[in-house]
Amino acid sequence: MTDGIMSKAATMEIPINSNGDTGALAEDDGLEQDLQQVMVSGPNLNETSIVSGGYGGTAEGIIPTSSIKGPAVHYNPEFNKRIPVTGLGPNMHHSSSSSSMAAEETTRGVAVEKIEAMRKWSLNTYKCTKQMISERFGRGSRTVDLELEAQIELLRDTKRKYENVLRLAQALTNHFYNMVQTQHSLGDTFADLSQKSPELRDEFGYNAETQKLLCKNGETLLGAINFFVSSINTLVNKTMEDTLMTIKMYENARLEFDAYRSDLEELSLGPRDAVAMARIDAAQQQYQVHKEKYERLRSDVTIKLKFLEENKVKVMHKQLLLFHNAISAYFAGNQQQLEQTLKQFNVKLRPPGADKPSWLEEQ
Repeated sequence: MTDGIMSKAATMEIPINSNGDTGALAEDDGLEQDLQQVMVSGPNLNETSIVSGGYGGTAEGIIPTSSIKGPAVHYNPEFNKRIPVTGLGPNMHHSSSSSSMAAEETTRGVAVEKIEAMRKWSLNTYKCTKQMISERFGRGSRTVDLELEAQIELLRDTKRKYENVLRLAQALTNHFYNMVQTQHSLGDTFADLSQKSPELRDEFGYNAETQKLLCKNGETLLGAINFFVSSINTLVNKTMEDTLMTIKMYENARLEFDAYRSDLEELSLGPRDAVAMARIDAAQQQYQVHKEKYERLRSDVTIKLKFLEENKVKVMHKQLLLFHNAISAYFAGNQQQLEQTLKQFNVKLRPPGADKPSWLEEQ
């Protein structure tokens, strides 16, 4: 009997007035007509969305019905009654609620992780900036490895000088290539004039042969110079640059290490109550982490500098010998020695018909 009464009560008409209080809608015919117009002309509540803000709202007011909690109902515009929709069991509501809670927990966890990462980054940036400013103005101390710092500075100076050698070698290749192309065109012109000028056939003929021979030797020399330029470019822009990237990581680790070291020293000079001791312990842990990182990168830099020096000597010994022998043979007019030099250093010439040296195509 109680269930019957509750069911009947749930389907009874509940009139409302403009203030949201219970009352007789018969007293306000205009409001009733507006409500009926909304229910008849507005969107169907059986569809997947409802309009927020009343009849005639914009697309921005559309709210998915899946986000609305509570029992689903149909509105009857004729009697203005709320009729419960049957067929939605408790399991469906429970499953939807569980999925929504799981999604909210996942989103909240991601947000917390991002906030924590941002907090750590901000704190680390603040400490490093403070340490850098202190070092610049001479108020803070920094960890210095004199021997390693000297090797790093020597590497940077060597890289600058090798970059200058590379730039000059590229310019030489470019100018020499233009000269070889000019000799090739001049040889073709002499050969053509030799055919069309019977009175100067021999003179034009041997000049054409000379220019063609010079052009051939010039292409052989270009192969040697291209190999030289390519090897220097690899040494400077790959091998040395890789070592300098490790050095940059080492210098950043050194700055972080000194920043956390200074922070620990400041805390150690302060009071020793419970809160301060907890902060000191946390600072000690951070100091140890950054100390291990600094020492590991310092070891990496030392090893890379050693290997780089050995590689540089080996590469430059071969390339300088190649460059000297090729240039000497070319300007001495010794074609056999020039070709032998390229075979000695396993330099392969570009195939016939190639217009430009390989390094120009890569620019």
